[in-house]
Amino acid sequence: MVAETRRERRSEVAPFAVMLIMEGCTIALTILAKTALTAGINPFVFVVYTNAVGSILLLPFSFLYHRGERIEQSLFTFPLLFRIFFMGLTGVAISQNLAFLGLSYSSPIVVCAMGLLMPTISFLLSIILSQAKMIGTFISIAGAIFVELYKGPFTRPSPVSLDHHLQVIPKLFVFYSTPDRWVLGGILLAAATLSISVWNIVQMGTVKQYPQVMKVASSYSLVGTIQCLVFSLIMEGDLDAWKLKRKPDLLLIIVTGVFGSIIRSNVHLACTRMKGPFYVPMFKPFGVVFATVFGTSFFTNSLHYGSVIGTIIVGTGYYAVMFGQIREEELRKEREVGTVSDIPDLKAPLLQENEDAQV
Repeated sequence: MVAETRRERRSEVAPFAVMLIMEGCTIALTILAKTALTAGINPFVFVVYTNAVGSILLLPFSFLYHRGERIEQSLFTFPLLFRIFFMGLTGVAISQNLAFLGLSYSSPIVVCAMGLLMPTISFLLSIILSQAKMIGTFISIAGAIFVELYKGPFTRPSPVSLDHHLQVIPKLFVFYSTPDRWVLGGILLAAATLSISVWNIVQMGTVKQYPQVMKVASSYSLVGTIQCLVFSLIMEGDLDAWKLKRKPDLLLIIVTGVFGSIIRSNVHLACTRMKGPFYVPMFKPFGVVFATVFGTSFFTNSLHYGSVIGTIIVGTGYYAVMFGQIREEELRKEREVGTVSDIPDLKAPLLQENEDAQV
C-alpha cells in the first residue's frame, strides 16, 4: 500500500518537475539566442543552422522511435506530402524566422506573451464557440495589446544611466535590445504565433491520417529547413554572414537543435500520454515566470511594468481558453458515453476504441 502510494506520488511529481525544467531551459535558450542575435549573428542564418541540426538528428531518431510499427497508410501520397510541405512552411520557415526576428527587436518576456496567444488564435481560426473560450480570447488579446502599447517604468531601474551602464559593464548575456523596437518585435512575434497556430491545426489533421508522429515531425522539419535555406540565401546573400564569428554560437546552435528536436518533443509526448492532451499546454505560462525572474534578478533596465502586467493578463486569458477547451472535451466525452449506454451490446468496444484514440 505504501509502495503504491509512493509510485502515485512519483507519477504526479515527476511530470510536473520535468515540465518545469523544460520551460526553464526554453527561457534560458531564448536569452542565449537573444545574446547571439545582439552580438551579430543573422536571425535567418541562425534558424537554418538550428533546424539543420534538428533535422539531421530527428530523421534517424524517428525511424528508431517507430521501429516495429506497421501502418497501411503511406507517407508518400500527394495529400500527405502537401500537408508536410505546408507544415514545414508554417511551422518552421515562417514562424521561426518571424519569431527570431521578433526576438531580436524585443525581449524574451514579449516572446512568452505572444506565445500565450496560440490557443486564442487557434480558437479563432477553428471558429469554435464556447463562453469560457470567448472570454479567455478577449482577455488574451487585451493583454497582448497592453504589452505592445504600454511600457511603464522599469521594474528594476539601473542606478546609473543606461549608456554608462553599457560602457562600464561587459554584456555576457542580453535580455533586451538598445534601442528596442518593441512594437515591431511584438507584431512579428504575433505573426509567428498566427503561423504556428495554422500549423497546429494542420498537424492535428495530419496525425489522424498518419499516426506516426515523429516521422511526420522529421519530414516537415527537413522540408522546413530546406525552405529556410532558400529564403535565407535570398535575404542574406553575403556569404560572410554564414560564418560563425563566436565559438559559443556553435554550441548554442547544437544545443538548441538537440533540445528542440529530440529532448523537448519526447518529453512533451511522454507527458501527454501520461497525463492527457491538456497537461503540457498548462505549463506554457510558467515561461513568463522564469523570464520575469531571470530579467529582474540578473538584468537591470530589462523589464517594464507594462510588459509584466500585460503578460499576466495574457496568461489569465490563456488559462480561461484552456479551461474552456477542457470543459468542452469533458462534455464531449459525457455525450459519447451517454450515446453508447443506449446500445448495451456495443458499449464495451466503443469505449475501448475511445480510450485507444486518447492514447
